Amino acid sequence: MALLIEIKVPDVGNVENIDVVDVLVKLGDEVKLEQTLAILETDKASIDLPSSATGTVQELFIKPGDKVSEGTLIAKVLTSDEAVSPAQPAESVQQAAASEEKAPEPVIVIPEPEPAKMQEAEQQPSIGSARAAHATPAVRLFARELGVDIQKITVGSGRKGRILKDDVKNFVKKIITEGVAQSGSGIPAMPSVDFSQFGAIEEQKLNKIKRLTGQNLSRVWLNLPMVTYHDEADITEMEAFRIGLNTEKSKDDVKITGLVFIIKALVSAMEQFPQFNASLSADGEKLIFKKYFNIGIAVDTPNGLVVPVLRDVNRKGINELTAELAEKSNKARQGKLMPSDMQGGCITISSLGGIGGTAFTPIVNAPEVAILGVTRAKMQPVWDGKEFIPRLMLPLDLTYDHRVIDGVEGARFMAVIKQYLGDIRRLLL
Repeated sequence: MALLIEIKVPDVGNVENIDVVDVLVKLGDEVKLEQTLAILETDKASIDLPSSATGTVQELFIKPGDKVSEGTLIAKVLTSDEAVSPAQPAESVQQAAASEEKAPEPVIVIPEPEPAKMQEAEQQPSIGSARAAHATPAVRLFARELGVDIQKITVGSGRKGRILKDDVKNFVKKIITEGVAQSGSGIPAMPSVDFSQFGAIEEQKLNKIKRLTGQNLSRVWLNLPMVTYHDEADITEMEAFRIGLNTEKSKDDVKITGLVFIIKALVSAMEQFPQFNASLSADGEKLIFKKYFNIGIAVDTPNGLVVPVLRDVNRKGINELTAELAEKSNKARQGKLMPSDMQGGCITISSLGGIGGTAFTPIVNAPEVAILGVTRAKMQPVWDGKEFIPRLMLPLDLTYDHRVIDGVEGARFMAVIKQYLGDIRRLLL
């Protein structure tokens, strides 16, 4: 029996207005279960939108340049009941089957009013009340998340001057472009240069991930007083232990990397220093302590830097974290991370791995209050009081928000991390 299945945008972690970058099918195409129908792009990652059924595309409701959210109708696929994904809601299948049994009749669709428009009708200011910025609660929440005082947006592009999310985004872009902080202090804008006068040039537009990452880093740089503390950890014994563990693994097992030990050491240090597992409230008056331990790992991808999050690291062992880290890193490089995979981090690790370098100053991934940078370890002669002995030394760079963490706390926190990496048996205590 043929069924008409509706394909909708799945749960993408409460992210709205996701850009449709490309639509990979057209009317009449045969599609298979889990085949990618379209590519979506958020400010942090690209998302492959899979088909939940095998069949023929009957209708398409999106095109490149559109914006979609969770539940948005993407396409209708004519299929058989055996070819429906288990994730497809039973009621939609039953409704489709019922519609197939009836004789086709003309259907008049009366669109329901959008929630935002219903709120517009309900939230008109009362007579005699002070005039406030016209915006829905969702737009006000969006503005607060970006640190924007919505009262400073005087004119909205919506009906009757109502402020929309695009108005908030344009307000932030204007601040960054003009180099003017919200406090009112002026920062001279970078001059525009015509480089073609010096020779041949080629322009390439930044993708959305790099563009919005740059805006976020600029905002953090302007608003956070950051300090970076540099040190080195002796990982000679840790590396010997890691190599020994990997020799016990089979050819197909995922090999343990030094980054996993750094993650465990970092979490143990955070348990001793709760201020590193906290965030400052938007008004700067309160410190919000987190009782969970989620670690973000900066991953370099062809589309830019993304930060997948490993959750509840304090409850997981080395082998479990190794497998999860490999899975998240592969998904990041393939552009298959969901927005929910990159939310809820407590602190971030940015590792340059085997690329090189001796030190750098990573920028805090706000609203986190610290980030740990790691560069390539190398053998160095270390004086033990009697002679120089070769030791494998790992450079570490800790950047922190000085409003929350002072210099002594930063140095003590780093000392504890060095202790754990120098003798990983301490992680068992």
